[in-house]
Amino acid sequence: MYKIGPQLIEAAEQLESERNIPRQVFINAICDAILAAYKRKVPDHNVDGVHTQFDEVTGEIGIFVPKVIVETLTNEYREIAIAEAKELLPDVELGEILEIDVTPDDFAEYGRIAAQAAKQIMTQRLREAEKDLIKQEFVGRHGTMMTGQIKRIEILNNGKPNVVVDLGRFEGHIPPREQLPGETYKVGSRIRVYVKELRESGRIPNVIVSHTNEELVKEMFELEVPEIDDGTVEIKAIAREAGYRTKIAVHSNDTDIDPVGACIGSRGSRIQNVVNELRNEKIDVIRWSNDPIDFISNSLSPARITTVALYDDPAGRRAEVIVPDDQLSLAIGKSGQNVRLAAKLTEWKIDIRSESQIKGQPFGVGATTTVVLEQKDAEGEKPAEPKKEESTQEPTENQPEVSEKEEVEETKN
Repeated sequence: MYKIGPQLIEAAEQLESERNIPRQVFINAICDAILAAYKRKVPDHNVDGVHTQFDEVTGEIGIFVPKVIVETLTNEYREIAIAEAKELLPDVELGEILEIDVTPDDFAEYGRIAAQAAKQIMTQRLREAEKDLIKQEFVGRHGTMMTGQIKRIEILNNGKPNVVVDLGRFEGHIPPREQLPGETYKVGSRIRVYVKELRESGRIPNVIVSHTNEELVKEMFELEVPEIDDGTVEIKAIAREAGYRTKIAVHSNDTDIDPVGACIGSRGSRIQNVVNELRNEKIDVIRWSNDPIDFISNSLSPARITTVALYDDPAGRRAEVIVPDDQLSLAIGKSGQNVRLAAKLTEWKIDIRSESQIKGQPFGVGATTTVVLEQKDAEGEKPAEPKKEESTQEPTENQPEVSEKEEVEETKN
C-alpha cells in the first residue's frame, strides 16, 4: 500500500477549509487517480473488480485485484498460482478467488503516461466536486441578499473591473453592469449583494451577484424594518435607478401602523442604514394606494399635484398630470428621473404639464377619470386649507429625500 501517511489527511482537511470541498471527495479523487494509473498498466485495461482501499488511521492507499487460483498461471493480472496462494492462505483451493494487494512500491513503476492520467483524473474529480458544490450553494441562496467581503478585483479585457466577493462557501462576481455607477470598490470592504444568477460559461461556474438590483433594496428594508419582516408592512412596488434614486411604495392593512414611518424609523435611523449601504443613494418612501389617482400623485412626491386625468389608451394606461408652474421641474426631476421612476413604480405612462401650459386648452377630453386635487379661489390664490405635503425627514446632503403626501379631498368631474 502507498504509505502517504498523515500528509494525505492534512491535505484533505486544508482543501476542505480553503475551497469547501469535503475531505472524502479529495480522498476518493486520489483513489480514482491511482486506479486509473493501474488500468493503464493492465494490457487489456480490464479492471473489473479492481478497487482501492484507504486506511483512515495510517493514511495508506492500496490497490486490490480479485484473482482466481489456478494450477498453471496464464494471466498474471487475473490469476494467481495455487502455490503462491497457499503461501498467503494455506487452506485455499483451486477455483477460489483471492483479493490480492498489487500496489507497487513506487508509483513511478506505472510510467510517465500513467502518472499524467492519474493527475488528470484527480484534477477532473476535484473540479466536478467544486462545480457541484457551487451549484448546490447557488440553489439555496438564489434570490436572496448575502453579506461578504471583497476578496479581489480583476481587470477584464475591456479594462473594466470585475469585483470578486468572498461569500463564505463560494465566491460571487459583480460584473461592471451590476456595480453602482461611480462607486470605488476596495479589497477587504464588507458589502451586501443580491444573488442573481449562475453562469456556466467556463470550467467553474460563476455566481453573479448584484449591487444594483431592485430586490437588494427590498431585502435591506426587510432586514432593517421588523414590520416588513413580519408582514405587517408590505412593499408593493420598487423603482430604482441604481446609484441615484429609488422609489419604494409601502402599505399596511393595520390602520394603527404608519407604513412610511415604520420604514423611516426614529429620526430616520432605519432608512439611513439602507442609504449608507447604498452609498448615499436617495430613497423616496411613499404610501401605496389602490386608487391610481392617489398612487400616481404620491409617486411624484415631493412635487405638488393639482389635477390628474386617467386615459385608457390602446397603447396602455396613461395619466396626464397638472402641476403648478413652480412645481414643474420638481415633478419631472433631473433629466426626467422623478417622473421616470414614478411611471415605473405605478406602471402608468405619465405626462406632466404646468398650469400655464394648459391655460385656455381643453384638458381631460376622453379621460375615464379626472380628479382635481388642489383648487384655487377666484383671485387665483390657494384656499386657506390646501392639500398638505408632509416630509418624513429633512434631507441633507448625505441623507435620503423621503416624503409622503396625505390624503386629500377629491372632486370628480
